[in-house]
Amino acid sequence: MLYAQIHLTLPPWVHEAVDTTLAYTGDADKVALAIDLSRRNIEARTGGPFGAAVFGRDDRIIAVGVNRVVPHNCSLAHAETMAFMLAQQRTQRARLNELEPGVPAGPITLATSAQPCCQCYGASFWAGIDRLLIGARSEDTEALTEFDEGPLPADWVGELERRGIEVVRDLLRDEARDVLRAYGELGGVNY
Repeated sequence: MLYAQIHLTLPPWVHEAVDTTLAYTGDADKVALAIDLSRRNIEARTGGPFGAAVFGRDDRIIAVGVNRVVPHNCSLAHAETMAFMLAQQRTQRARLNELEPGVPAGPITLATSAQPCCQCYGASFWAGIDRLLIGARSEDTEALTEFDEGPLPADWVGELERRGIEVVRDLLRDEARDVLRAYGELGGVNY
């Protein structure tokens, strides 16, 4: 029998950990939330050390995501893609920054605890974001954990910016690295 349905969820603790009534006005505040999600995910043993959040023009959360690859046996269940899928379901828009083709709904911001891998890099463009805020770099992820982030274009930041996505890197990088280091010290436990 072929499976005809996919069911991906965030861990139950997310509902208690995220206050959707708050406005996250600063870029560092947005990334701090993504880092907190990544830390909680490894502490709760509900997935890998990555967190992400999608914010609307009012600086409020549209959706959040954490890495759920191993719990769901799904290589696509990265923090960024989980956040994108949940934001798209909530807004009922495949391109988050368009109410309909040619009618802007943004700016839409994605905050991540770590630089998107090659999969999430592509998803960021297609999901329709206007800003990408990043904590740790991919070299941090690869040095502190067992993850291989995959190939990106040599000028991946420039490629996103040419497509209208502003990229801000190294926000709270040390704090994001601390989460990756803690995960790596656990031996890269897959959960």
